[in-house]
Amino acid sequence: MDQSTMRRGKPCWYKINGVGLSGFNDAFLLYSSIHSILRSNFKDDPCYIYLVELFEKVLQQTTIGQSLDLLTSPIGNTDLTRFTEERYDAIVKWKTGFYSFYMPVALALYLVGICDEPTHNQAKEILLKMGHFFQVQDDYLDCYGEPETIGKVGTDIEENKCSWLIVQALKLANEDQRKALQTNYGLDDPKNVAIVKTIYHELQLESIYKKFELESYEDIQREIDNMKSDLPKQLFLEYAARIFQREK
Repeated sequence: MDQSTMRRGKPCWYKINGVGLSGFNDAFLLYSSIHSILRSNFKDDPCYIYLVELFEKVLQQTTIGQSLDLLTSPIGNTDLTRFTEERYDAIVKWKTGFYSFYMPVALALYLVGICDEPTHNQAKEILLKMGHFFQVQDDYLDCYGEPETIGKVGTDIEENKCSWLIVQALKLANEDQRKALQTNYGLDDPKNVAIVKTIYHELQLESIYKKFELESYEDIQREIDNMKSDLPKQLFLEYAARIFQREK
């Protein structure tokens, strides 16, 4: 949907010879298998209905996030007024936070019989913060990471993405820098991309990111230390440590 060519160091599925638009049907085949797998393995388990509802809810949440992302960043229609912190936070929460961070832990909690809402809400609050932290890292690496390390060629600038970097740049830019961003952002040309990256450098976004990364990690650690439920703190601490200062 975002016209990327690489994911996790491999060509995107639709780019494989002979796949193309049939990749949409392949996605539906995968989705239609979820309920069969759940039914085959958990239909007699007390947690079965929780698992089914979680998959359905997270699918809806992620679809909302993806739609918001596409509506905010249409290719060929750059409107920097759309790129607000509020809009960015919403995209990240719905598109990334629920399925990448909350869902795996929620599934595990249901499988061991922890189904009460307060416990899940506390886990969700912390895990969504991790999801936000993770997505900001992704945005930074898209611009500054090495393709051979991160497994893809960064294209957020060319694809007019509402990334953390452009949101921060718009908060800090002077009038001339803002005009240059409006003129050059969202264009698939190395010269335009270079101008945007030069402005990022002028605004010292790398240093701002490093400060954000450390402060966010410390905030997540405090949240975990202050947990009042029986959730295993060490699990959450290890989860956060795995993504801190990651390079891919």
